[in-house]
Amino acid sequence: MAYTRAWTNFKRMQDITVAVASLIYAGAVLHAFQRLPGGIALIAERTLVWPGAFLFFSLAIPLAVGPFRRGLTRYVWMSFQAGFGQTASSVLTGVGLLAGAALFMYWQVAGAASGGRYPAGVFSGYAAGIGILAAQAALVRVLEHVPEVRRAIELRD
Repeated sequence: MAYTRAWTNFKRMQDITVAVASLIYAGAVLHAFQRLPGGIALIAERTLVWPGAFLFFSLAIPLAVGPFRRGLTRYVWMSFQAGFGQTASSVLTGVGLLAGAALFMYWQVAGAASGGRYPAGVFSGYAAGIGILAAQAALVRVLEHVPEVRRAIELRD
């Protein structure tokens, strides 16, 4: 199936956003293991176990619960129609938001390493965000099977 360049760019941007967010998260976890006080078990619990649960639920609920799925699918379609992921400015905005979230995680880890509050919440929040981004990327593929959407995104001879 051949799609318009706009749809292909949008779909690619959704996938890349999930990949970049996941890489940022992995880097922050490695940084946390190097800097945070406490044993490996505590750091793993706060950066992997609980955030993993948040990621799972934020991915599964929008895909499994009808009203959430419909709402997020509508949001994904509106994002495409608004041009997200299709222009340089929208790509730079998305990258800027991911970079800002990454800096916040690193700042939280640095604060905890200096005796501040342990940054468990920031890891869970970021993981939940990755789950929602992954749900959006999955729903892009669902949209391709909606007849009205398919007519709008398919290349015509």
